[in-house]
Amino acid sequence: MSVDRAAARVLLLTGTPLDGPESPGTDLARELLCTVPHIEYAWFRRWWGRPRRADDAPGGQSVSVVSREGTPSASVRLQILAAALLAARRTDLVHAVLPVGPGFAAFSRTWPRVAGRRPVLHTVPAAVEPADLAGCRPLGRTVALSDATARQLTAAGFGDVRVVNPSIRLDLWPLRRRQDRTPPMVLAIGDGGTEEAMLSAGVAARAGAQFQLVLALTGDGPGGRQPEDLLRGIAAREGLLDMEVLRCIGDLPGLLAAADVLLYVPRRMTGRADVPPMVLRALATGRPVILSDLPQFAGLSDTVLRTPAADPHHTGHLLRQLLDRPWWWDRIAERGRTTVAGRFGSDRCAAAYTRLYRELLG
Repeated sequence: MSVDRAAARVLLLTGTPLDGPESPGTDLARELLCTVPHIEYAWFRRWWGRPRRADDAPGGQSVSVVSREGTPSASVRLQILAAALLAARRTDLVHAVLPVGPGFAAFSRTWPRVAGRRPVLHTVPAAVEPADLAGCRPLGRTVALSDATARQLTAAGFGDVRVVNPSIRLDLWPLRRRQDRTPPMVLAIGDGGTEEAMLSAGVAARAGAQFQLVLALTGDGPGGRQPEDLLRGIAAREGLLDMEVLRCIGDLPGLLAAADVLLYVPRRMTGRADVPPMVLRALATGRPVILSDLPQFAGLSDTVLRTPAADPHHTGHLLRQLLDRPWWWDRIAERGRTTVAGRFGSDRCAAAYTRLYRELLG
């Protein structure tokens, strides 16, 4: 079936419902639902005492699974797998947006035996732990979100892995003027690198920088589950007495607009999105971003300020310099918005996946 002749039916196979908490893969899948034209998607949503609606997404048909919060669990994954096996037989193509993690090897060997011979496009939305690649087989044509992950998958036998940048809808994340705020706000993502961010902020504060550190711990990763008393203890030791901890964000655009810098300094990216959505949102909003110098971020080049991983001394002084130099802040902020618009816009991503669908559907 050609993408050009009629609306192709594509099953979006994700590990969790798309209306649950954000996780690697769900953000990309939501973008595809809203931006790829002429596709009739089937996708998974939560059901908890609510009627199923077919118009929850443009051109989409939702498939309900019983999940109150939408968080990953064995029960939810089993429901999705069972529903996917049935739905796959009624679609032209399966687009799996699934990380390669523990358990993927068994899934990759089982799926072709039970799901029939429908073509599969597999987007790997997160960095991969090398040990998890043992015994894995490609589900079909494979796509990565960074050159680093693509090289890793190719070396593991996944064939010619394409790279398609993650995307962001710029209409939802407009450029926002820097607020006149005293002291400035440094926003740190808590999904990995929480302690490193706090140690770096402590170095900056002791070097004379004045700011408020805000930790956004909203994910389901290790950073989001850290006890607050532990974080407060680190903050007190580092002299960060004005630190604020957010475990729920009601107005994310407003929070990014209020921030002066986004700080994301994990030691490694395994299991996390190659380029976290929060990073793209901050750049689109016009906020400089300081990132660990990890291979997955190479595609951002000089759009961001990169610092050696696990080096709070270097990161802290880089943060202090950025806050002390308004002209540098302006230059980095402008460069970030321009790069995101040119390389990570939703139109480019939608066009890339449309081409891939066309290739697989003939």
